[in-house]
Amino acid sequence: MSLPVDLAQLGGLPLFVGVLTGLATLAGGALAFRFRSSIDLFLGFSSGAVIGVALLDLLPESLELARVSPPPLAPTVAMVLGFAAYFTVDRALAALTGKDRAHRGHIGPASLTLHSLMDGLGIGLAFHVSTVAGLVVALAVLAHDMLDGVNTVALSLSGGDRNARRWLVADAAAPMVGILVGRLIAVPDTVLAMLMGLFAGFFLYVGAGELLPQVHDRRPRLSTVAATLAGLAVIYAVVRLAHG
Repeated sequence: MSLPVDLAQLGGLPLFVGVLTGLATLAGGALAFRFRSSIDLFLGFSSGAVIGVALLDLLPESLELARVSPPPLAPTVAMVLGFAAYFTVDRALAALTGKDRAHRGHIGPASLTLHSLMDGLGIGLAFHVSTVAGLVVALAVLAHDMLDGVNTVALSLSGGDRNARRWLVADAAAPMVGILVGRLIAVPDTVLAMLMGLFAGFFLYVGAGELLPQVHDRRPRLSTVAATLAGLAVIYAVVRLAHG
């Protein structure tokens, strides 16, 4: 079976884009480490941003990809399944570990890293269409990669600094891996639609079921509410900019 692109074509612009996405993620993570004394505000911002990504970015993208083949409800069903799966895993691990919530320092950033991998896959596949299409998708990904770095650190710090740094590096490398894979394979839109819906469910649980209760229990102040609303507003602005 022949590959859809020659290996020699893997260099150049797509890889440069992959480097930029990784650097943006690392920059966001460094920002979260630098201002860790304000981590509650970062968590508040992250809760709004993650919910915004789920409802304003991933779900609409899933519905757009599924507009031809799957039934109209399929992406939303995938989102519900993602929410239910994440909820089940989180609560099962909580029951097994008692009051120890260290597992949350892994499954949250793991879902973000998988999302970054899908971002890179989208960039790689878009470059199959044309250079312009690849650059448009890349700009949309770059617009929120710094937020990904902030969110990854905020979610993984419960497992310690070393854990947070490892997940930050993994999240920064994921888009490059996705770009390389996307340049070598073709993924049907129907599959991508279901994956986007699944990740929307993951992120909805992370933001609404995990981060929001945690941050508003730790810091029940108007500043935290404002940070959460700011996270939603920033994602809305990014989505409008990317698709406008």
